[in-house]
Amino acid sequence: MKTLNKIITFTIFISTFLFAQNIFSQTSKKIIEQDEKIEKLLQEKRKNNSGITINDKFKIQIFFGNIEESKKTLLAFKKEFLQTDGTIVYSNPSYKVWVGSFKSKIEAEKALILIKKKYLSAVIIEPNKK
Repeated sequence: MKTLNKIITFTIFISTFLFAQNIFSQTSKKIIEQDEKIEKLLQEKRKNNSGITINDKFKIQIFFGNIEESKKTLLAFKKEFLQTDGTIVYSNPSYKVWVGSFKSKIEAEKALILIKKKYLSAVIIEPNKK
């Protein structure tokens, strides 16, 4: 009788273990379908970004903040400094307005003197050294 109880207990334990293993196992596979247009957009974005050379020359940062203020600042800058180009760069969590493209730090410092008269928080951004 004791042996029979042990066998029944062991059988219940084994069947419970096997049943629980099936409940908690992750055997199903998910198939994610992606629209072909997304991949085309990513390729186009990569192609466009490869032509952007932001970090090969010195820049002057005149503003950082939200997108609307960045756009206003860039437009105002372009009206006042017609010969100097500018761009808005996103760096999480804010937008930055970078202007100019200077080969040397001396050129950037000369321009910074003029720009600081209007944009007091302007600073020089050095190119990344690789």
